[in-house]
Amino acid sequence: MPPSILGTTVPFLRNAWRGLTSMRTALTLLFLLSLAAMPGALLPQRSLNAVRVDQYIVANGWWGRLLDRLQFFDVYASYWFSAVYVLLFISLIGCLLPRTAEYVRQMRAKPVLTPRNLARMPHHAAAEASRTPEEVVAQAGHRLQGWRRTVREEPGGVRTISAERGYLREAGNLVFHFSLLGLLVAFALGKMFNYEGQVIVQADGGQFCNSGVYNYDWFRPGLRVDGTQLTPLCVKVDGFTARYLSNGQPESFRADIGYQSGADLDNNTWKPYALEVNRPLRTAGDRVYLLGHGYTPLFTVTFPNGEVRTGATQWRPVDPITLASEGATKFDPPNMADGDQRRRNQLAITGLLAPTAEFRDKVLTSAFPAANDPAVAVDVYRGDLGTDSGRGQSIFSIDQRMVDNGGLVRVARQNLRVGEDLRLDDGTVIRFDGVRDWVSIQISHDPTQGWVLVFSALITVGLGTSLTIKRRRVWVRATPNADGRTLVEVGGLARTDQAGYGEEFTRISRDLLLPDPVTKAC
Repeated sequence: MPPSILGTTVPFLRNAWRGLTSMRTALTLLFLLSLAAMPGALLPQRSLNAVRVDQYIVANGWWGRLLDRLQFFDVYASYWFSAVYVLLFISLIGCLLPRTAEYVRQMRAKPVLTPRNLARMPHHAAAEASRTPEEVVAQAGHRLQGWRRTVREEPGGVRTISAERGYLREAGNLVFHFSLLGLLVAFALGKMFNYEGQVIVQADGGQFCNSGVYNYDWFRPGLRVDGTQLTPLCVKVDGFTARYLSNGQPESFRADIGYQSGADLDNNTWKPYALEVNRPLRTAGDRVYLLGHGYTPLFTVTFPNGEVRTGATQWRPVDPITLASEGATKFDPPNMADGDQRRRNQLAITGLLAPTAEFRDKVLTSAFPAANDPAVAVDVYRGDLGTDSGRGQSIFSIDQRMVDNGGLVRVARQNLRVGEDLRLDDGTVIRFDGVRDWVSIQISHDPTQGWVLVFSALITVGLGTSLTIKRRRVWVRATPNADGRTLVEVGGLARTDQAGYGEEFTRISRDLLLPDPVTKAC
């Protein structure tokens, strides 16, 4: 590299490094990181709900497409968010390491020399004493126990003490900033190695095992999680209890579950636990949350040949207040080996489930979320459900394309209470047998959550220490006079602007000067 280029590049890099590692830059980057995280809270994120993102883009046209190109729907995986994150790491590290080295040097150094003119200090007191300078210094040393202090001798028999206290203030400041750095690192590692999934489990002994991503209804892996090494864990939901206020608002949800983790999986031991909304289960490094619940209608279908089948598929709440639900319960006809004939005679029961039935102008609605008087308004479809087409299909609905092309035809519509049935034109009988509860649970795994807790606690401790402890200095000089008495001077300096040191200095100077009757202070 030519000397001219080297001569300009090195100063530029040095100045850039100094600017990047300054505290002002670190605070600016921290503010930018908070600002950059705002779109992640205000806009739908693809990692959480890809359907909502697509709907937002379609609804907002060119503006939605522009935000998508700028990665505003993948904020935490975007290049610009990662750039601010990495720059903040570098800035904090470059800022904290020199400050730590300087703090270590200050801790190893002796307190500074006593100023020649203590009267110029912000706090000052003086008096004449009958004690010798050695006695004055000995008394001052006893009074200043707990302070870092050094005794020095000056010409003419003068004795001085330099004392300093409040070094923990800077230690708290460093703990705060290092903990903030550790918290950012823990969050970053958590995004790489955590995972989160949700699944619906029937509350009649239904089970779920954390053995693979395909067991989940929804799964969000971390950047370094491929779903092959999930924590072994099984959950069994034995029952569910919900309590509601008179206006229908939920008061409490409780799922009585059993769980297996660790050695319990080998000996098939189920441990009981009462899972509540704000009382998650913590086991094997994972957390199990109760998110909500809904209802599963029970239908019994008696086919013309006398064969009976029961369907129990969860329906999705469409009204969060009354838990009115919609869904689809699907059946294959029995004893039909021919694939075409079987597809032409598949059944689907769709419609509305009301936990507490109320009819308004013969239209079924739900008056209360508890299953006090369940009823359903069903549409029965017969034909090809499209389940063999190879396309994914929601369990909560039928394929509308099959309805539009005539492959699936509605053959009945009726309201049913528990125990009532309807008969189709081919003699098939469909009976509504009631409802059972299902619960939605979430499995969350974050190997850094313990570190997040530790660093959060240290941030609080460090900030509290730096705000409450005052850095201050005290000097005592004992000068022998010609008449055999000793002039005692006490000076004080607060290294911070916090109030309160004046009272402490007054107490110290009073203890050192009070035994003598003549005292002057300023």
